[in-house]
Amino acid sequence: MYREATKKIEIGDVVIGGGSPIAIQSMTNTKTEDVKATVAQILALEKAGCEIIRCAVPTMEAALALGKIKEKIHIPMVADIHFDYRLAIAAIENGADKIRINPGNIGDESRVQAVVDKAREYQVPIRVGVNSGSLEKPLIERYGGVTAEGLVKSAMDKVHMIEQMGYDNLVVSIKSSDVMMCVKAHELIARECPYPLHVGITEAGTLLAGNIKSSIGLGLILNQGIGDTIRVSLTGEPVEEIRSAKLILKTLGLRQGGIEVVSCPTCGRTKIDLIGLANQVEKMVEDIPLNIKVAVMGCVVNGPGEAKEADIGIAGGIGEGLLIKKGEVVKKVREDELLETLRQELLNWNE
Repeated sequence: MYREATKKIEIGDVVIGGGSPIAIQSMTNTKTEDVKATVAQILALEKAGCEIIRCAVPTMEAALALGKIKEKIHIPMVADIHFDYRLAIAAIENGADKIRINPGNIGDESRVQAVVDKAREYQVPIRVGVNSGSLEKPLIERYGGVTAEGLVKSAMDKVHMIEQMGYDNLVVSIKSSDVMMCVKAHELIARECPYPLHVGITEAGTLLAGNIKSSIGLGLILNQGIGDTIRVSLTGEPVEEIRSAKLILKTLGLRQGGIEVVSCPTCGRTKIDLIGLANQVEKMVEDIPLNIKVAVMGCVVNGPGEAKEADIGIAGGIGEGLLIKKGEVVKKVREDELLETLRQELLNWNE
């Protein structure tokens, strides 16, 4: 099922599936029991553009903290549950807008049924999650190892179990740290799963490796029309996940808005601190609500030409630089005035 055809599911006030915009998700790395720290992190993620937040619920104290957290945030909250079905029930009772469980490690069917009954009572969606690292031994033996086919079979078995319990308010995720296995699994499950798919490359790694693996994996999956919510899993500051996710969606043409910054890689002609300048520009434009392209170029030889495709740009010279709009040189300013000149132009932008 491509994203236009998946079932619409409501997570708090965010609708996913059925052709809805792809929602960006992240997960807190604070102790959920620490309400103050968790709220602070979620508010920072909201500001960065996070639309759904997931919190780990490893203890009853964490489950009870969800209600206090929810009072202070503005986006839907997902409770991540493993092993103890009672935590899932408590999370729902304390305001979780969705719960994430792996029915394979939550207990026998009676315990899964108890969670499903509580979810039905509160009309809370269940995300059925399967990871390559937790694939059941019989499926590993059946498919000759951890495979895309095994992941899909595991996920769909759990979906059918919950359907047979009379509940179809579901979201599905199948994740692997093997990028191409993950891509294949999504191609396979999209043929038979009518529910929204949450897509991500699990355990992708640190900022560099994680971004590369996630960009390739998510790019290949999303570009086929598959996927309704995404998370870029990075070992690091969660806000970086949001920045990366937004850029992946914009690059694929799946999201509009926000300033796109393009910059040259520098060369021997560069006479200004282009790397520092480009980073400053990228940071500066984060909160400017324009849908335009800004170019930051290193020299006046090719700068004006390379900046023609951008709406506005700056190109460095020797201690000075050019301001370029719509491919035309507007004026020359000192190097130390370039950033502020560009900022003023953006703040006073008139289409």
